[in-house]
Amino acid sequence: MIDTNRLIEIRWHGRGGQGAVTSAELVAQAAISEGKYAQAFPSFGPERRGAPVLAFVRISSQEPIRIRAEIAQPDVVAVLDPGLLRIVNVASGLKTNGTIIVNTRKQAGQIRQEFGINWRLATIDATSIAREILGVPITNTTMVGALVRATGVVELESLLEPLRNRFGRLAERNIKAMQKAYEETLVEERGQ
Repeated sequence: MIDTNRLIEIRWHGRGGQGAVTSAELVAQAAISEGKYAQAFPSFGPERRGAPVLAFVRISSQEPIRIRAEIAQPDVVAVLDPGLLRIVNVASGLKTNGTIIVNTRKQAGQIRQEFGINWRLATIDATSIAREILGVPITNTTMVGALVRATGVVELESLLEPLRNRFGRLAERNIKAMQKAYEETLVEERGQ
C-alpha cells in the first residue's frame, strides 16, 4: 500500500474508448465521498478511438489541491492496455517508490523482464474479467478494482455509489467486475 496521508498522483494510460477517463473520474468521486480532496482530468489532444489516452487523478486527505498541471511524476501508473507498454514509456517520471498496475495475462516476472520494470508491480487480467462479466473488453471498472487493491487510495465500498450513478442498470455488473479484479490482483513488491 502507499501512504495515503499525502498527495497521491495517479496517471492512467489507455486507448480511446477503454475508459481511462471514466476510471479517473470514478476514483476521484470515491475519494471526495470519503471526505478527501480530489481532481480528475484527461489529457486533451487528437484523441480518437484506439489512440493512446492519458487521464490523471490527484487525491489529498489533508488539504485542497491547487495544482492543475498534468502529472509528470506520478506515484501510481495504471495501464489499461498492455500493448501500450511497447509504444509508450508508461513509467516516465514514476517516483522511485511508485507502483505500476498492468492489465496483462503475463506473470509479473515476465513483465519485469520484458519491459525493465523495477517498481512495485500489480498485475491483473482485467480484459478477461471484463469479457466474462460485462461481455465487452472495456477494462475501466476492472482496473479501478486493481488500483484499489494495489494502493488503498480509496475504499472499495466508496466506489459503489459512483458506479451506480455512472452506469445505471449496468452498474451491478460493473461492480461485480471491479470486485473480482480487486480479489484477483497480484501485487509484487519492488525488485522481487
